[in-house]
Amino acid sequence: MTEKDTPDLTDFRRDVRDFIDRVADDEIREAGRKTTSFFPPFEPTMRWHRLLHAQGWSAPAWPLEYGGPGWPVAQQKAFEEECRAAQMPPLLPQALSMVGPAIMRFGTDAQKAAHLPGILSGENFWTQGYSEPNAGSDLASLSCRAERRGDQYVINGSKTWTTYAHHADRMFLLVRTQPGGKPQQGISFFLLDDLDRPGLTIRPIIGLDGLPEQCDVFFDDVEVPLDSCLGEENDGWSVAKYLLEHERGGSSSFAAHFRQELAFIRRIAAETGDGFGGALGDDPVFQQRFSQLALEVAMVDATEVKFAALDKGSPESGPMSSMIKITAMETLQRINELAIDTVGTPALTLQIDALMVGSETPPMGSPDTLTAMPKYLNNRAATIFGGSSEIQRNIIAKTLLAP
Repeated sequence: MTEKDTPDLTDFRRDVRDFIDRVADDEIREAGRKTTSFFPPFEPTMRWHRLLHAQGWSAPAWPLEYGGPGWPVAQQKAFEEECRAAQMPPLLPQALSMVGPAIMRFGTDAQKAAHLPGILSGENFWTQGYSEPNAGSDLASLSCRAERRGDQYVINGSKTWTTYAHHADRMFLLVRTQPGGKPQQGISFFLLDDLDRPGLTIRPIIGLDGLPEQCDVFFDDVEVPLDSCLGEENDGWSVAKYLLEHERGGSSSFAAHFRQELAFIRRIAAETGDGFGGALGDDPVFQQRFSQLALEVAMVDATEVKFAALDKGSPESGPMSSMIKITAMETLQRINELAIDTVGTPALTLQIDALMVGSETPPMGSPDTLTAMPKYLNNRAATIFGGSSEIQRNIIAKTLLAP
């Protein structure tokens, strides 16, 4: 409960806690504790997704007409806070928070009927095919192409940093369907409802934490039907920008996540000596750094609440999503740095086996310190993925400051 909660919201929070206590098993809880990036362990998280769906809670931000609960922003926020406080694994965002809203906005009735129910239930998992070896932050430089041949498109090219593609059965991606013109022109947004296609190859990439999270994806004359295109052909950039607003500013509650991380740091600091007979948590320098981060998290929280009330695709929502992306990801990196400084040398040992859900390998030292270094390493990319901080500042400058 918070000071701003109404009695109904207080009751709702209690219902969420009771539900978690009743249905979340040990494996799901372990997956939450061992989440080291924005993408938690896949299998237990998708099972948690399906349990939430059975309760009607898998898509807190979805409207009633598409199967969501139709909750107001305050209730969505309370739900996220309770799940984070219980260390539940965050639901994977690619389908629920990114391509799902894009299909609602740009999809035909047939596309909505074909794709939205499986996203809501967790039956289908989507991966995001945006980045390429020569098109990362400069996404408009993409060269993966699709040519019309009769009643189908034929795709050739590659995508990289494709998160959890090795787990996915579906993919949304950007392809070039028309050469020439401005870089953003001639791009189309495709929905692939089957990744088991001739010519499509997925190769996992081992990350700095030793685990496969990203993938390379290769297309060699991959055939897809014409109705794979979401929105108008050659106008995929409009769909892509709309989706990116959700990815950068609305795919999760960053503030609830960050408060959980700060609570971890405070607990470790209270248990760690300062070298002079006292506790690190009482050290003035530590307290100054911690307080500054708490203020930054409060700022992120307030901005997220304002962004959630905006119509996505409006003139205000684009630059605000960029502002959230910058402030949230840079704040997260500073939180990770303080966590490493607080944990100290125990954070230096990378323990891949102990990080696996279901592993019988015990961690070296306190289990609380197991994820500090993997989080630090994974989140060095937070100011790059989804559009680098430099790109976000350019967006803000062009939309708000340009004459």
